[in-house]
Amino acid sequence: MSLSHTAAEYMLSDALLPDPGGSRAKGLRLELPSDRLLKFVTVGLPLFLVSLAFAREFSAGSQISCFSPTNFTGKQSAYADTACWDSLVHHGFDAEGHAVTKSLWALKVFPYSLLVVAVLMYMPYLLWRYAAAPALHSDLLFIIDELDKSYNRSVRLVQHMRKVQQASAEPERFWEEYERARRERYFEFPLLERYLTCKQHAHSLAFIYILRNLLLLFFLAATCLYLVFLHLNIFFQDEFSCSIKTGLLQAEPRVPALIPCKLVFFSVFQLISLSVGGVYVLLMPVVIYNALQLCQWDKGLLSVYEMLPAFDLLSRKMLTCPVNDLNVILLFLRANISELTSFGRLNAVNALREATPDKQDIDTVVDFMTLLAGLETTKPKH
Repeated sequence: MSLSHTAAEYMLSDALLPDPGGSRAKGLRLELPSDRLLKFVTVGLPLFLVSLAFAREFSAGSQISCFSPTNFTGKQSAYADTACWDSLVHHGFDAEGHAVTKSLWALKVFPYSLLVVAVLMYMPYLLWRYAAAPALHSDLLFIIDELDKSYNRSVRLVQHMRKVQQASAEPERFWEEYERARRERYFEFPLLERYLTCKQHAHSLAFIYILRNLLLLFFLAATCLYLVFLHLNIFFQDEFSCSIKTGLLQAEPRVPALIPCKLVFFSVFQLISLSVGGVYVLLMPVVIYNALQLCQWDKGLLSVYEMLPAFDLLSRKMLTCPVNDLNVILLFLRANISELTSFGRLNAVNALREATPDKQDIDTVVDFMTLLAGLETTKPKH
């Protein structure tokens, strides 16, 4: 008999979760994997393509090639190229023969506009980092710590039950006390459960998370519309007529009024704009999906933790509208599941309960531990 008691004590002591070796604060992820991917692509892609455009500009030299008259000297030709690049205005004629001008200045500022796009795409991340991440970090630390402690309390409760049952002269009286304690909810963990219930009625994290995704979606759509505008108005005109009757050449009688010019970098800018626009269009459904995650509960994690005594957020129908801070916390608990040591233990217990023939006798992890500890011979059926 003593051998079985010793084996049960060793089994219960091994079931306890060890204290975390280091601080959990450094290992917590305050961004969902999909949000991290969005940040990397939306910010990194325009920066990468702009760096390629600048590298080509520095290596290729002049970004414009004008066909100066044959009587121009080398200095005059260089001056004509510089003047046309500085003005970047197309001079033409409409259907009635009237002179019209069209500015192509957007081509010159296109690489810098992509830098602005990268900064705008980073703004939703900064909003989340400074407005929501500190509060979310505190919530995750507290909830993860309390969930693990709640599991350990259940195991220690079974250890104490074994000692009381062994010292009791009337086993039936002991189990009557146990059933009464279950009915009167002496084994519940009110601090954790009430804290999660309070988070159901808070909406600050949910509001900031939805605002972050809406801002990102707005910036993606605005960037795509900007690129469409460039393509419809400018990105189909790689050749234009430039007026060089300015500056030093204004008084020259043999200088033509207009000379043809060609933009050397035109195809590169077209490729960059199509790449950015295409990727951003593909990312829009991802952003919408991230925002819609809050429209349904992630009940998988809470259902596992209902193995804890009196932890019944789901069975008591306490989960109402999913757009609240608790649902946001559940999403990030799922992302930090590696920090939640008790989840794996309870998930295994939950799977074993489903495989047990008399699973109606196992409501909580306490019931499961009492069966493993050898108390099932005297435990009444409830």
